Amino acid sequence: MNIGVVMYQTSFTKGQELVAQRMARELSRQGHKAFLIAGPYHDNKLIPKYKEVERSEEGYLFFPKSEFQAPLVRVDGYLSSWPPRRIMFRDFVGVLRRLSDRFGLDVVISHSTLWNGPEEITKFITWRKMLKDQDLDGEEVVYGHMPHYQPPDPMRYDVVERTFRLTWNSMVFPHVFRTANVILCTTPIEEDQMVAMGARRAQCHLYPGGVDEEVFQKYGPEDPAGFLEKYSIPADSKLVTYLGTLEGRKNPVAVVRIAKMLREYEDVHFVIAGYPSDQYVRVREEAKGLRNLSYVGAISEEDKVALIRASYVNILLSRMEALGLTQLEFMYSGVPVVTSAVGGQRWLIRDGIDGIHVGGPDDLIGAAEAIKILINNPTLRDELALNAKNRAREFTLTKIVSGLSSRLISLKTS
Repeated sequence: MNIGVVMYQTSFTKGQELVAQRMARELSRQGHKAFLIAGPYHDNKLIPKYKEVERSEEGYLFFPKSEFQAPLVRVDGYLSSWPPRRIMFRDFVGVLRRLSDRFGLDVVISHSTLWNGPEEITKFITWRKMLKDQDLDGEEVVYGHMPHYQPPDPMRYDVVERTFRLTWNSMVFPHVFRTANVILCTTPIEEDQMVAMGARRAQCHLYPGGVDEEVFQKYGPEDPAGFLEKYSIPADSKLVTYLGTLEGRKNPVAVVRIAKMLREYEDVHFVIAGYPSDQYVRVREEAKGLRNLSYVGAISEEDKVALIRASYVNILLSRMEALGLTQLEFMYSGVPVVTSAVGGQRWLIRDGIDGIHVGGPDDLIGAAEAIKILINNPTLRDELALNAKNRAREFTLTKIVSGLSSRLISLKTS
């Protein structure tokens, strides 16, 4: 089939963007003609060829080969002032019509919420159905939407943004649920949320992000000793690792404070790795003088695999997570997770089986105690590690895309 995977921008670090990019790549690898359709932004910055996109009569540029290992379509768009941090597409119904004429799209899959892509796609899909009803076009386009849903939590959003999110949910989701053939949910928790807002249970399909096993096959056999030496991390320590953007939502400053609480454990070393963001300054300030903590900054894919393989425990005290792709990667490598258990984390990491749940993102004492338990009981740690590895093996990109492909083929031929 010819499949368009739509996301408002590209990124090498952000979860939703990575899921969309890997989906397009794996669909291509499994024999489909899949296209990644994205706006003119990468990590919220305009791409160098933006002027060419802007001047294009078709409203897009097509790149048969791209760094995302799938054909790439860059659509004209702009960074909106409200809602904040979102990219909107220009004339997207028209662009979809031209893309469909050019590539014969059988399926369109949109990602994320709070932007105009899903709403515009519902218009396009409804129009195509009406054409078929009038015997003007014999082919309907299958539509899938993956919300990556984040509840409008008052602890996370101020009242203005929260009410905007509630407005989007109440105005756009009904159109999506009515139009889409399938709703892709990262966890059963998200599926329940979608059903509560109007989706049909039979419409939902579990799609938990997926471990990109290719990168682990490429770099996995290498000894992580070189990575440890490169960043002056003691090779004989048990590493407690945070890997992710240094943003408030992911709460990395909590990891620094736990490191302070466990300074007397000489065989334990904390590592924080990831791109700087809104909590970078606080992390750096609070980490000053801590000999049991290393901040290594943003790291390459090769170094990421080495760090994961060298880790004893992964820690994430996030305030909000739809799933946690990084935790899935640690689990795939046999590393148990200490988690705040918010959102999809409480489904992905089973308490006492694949890792340890603590009492939320502010339970620093509970997290410190969980780490102590795993440090002092290596047999338990290894048992959780094996369980985590076995669980993550069920959620590889190859497996979940194969399941999605079968579902899409069934919908197209039914």
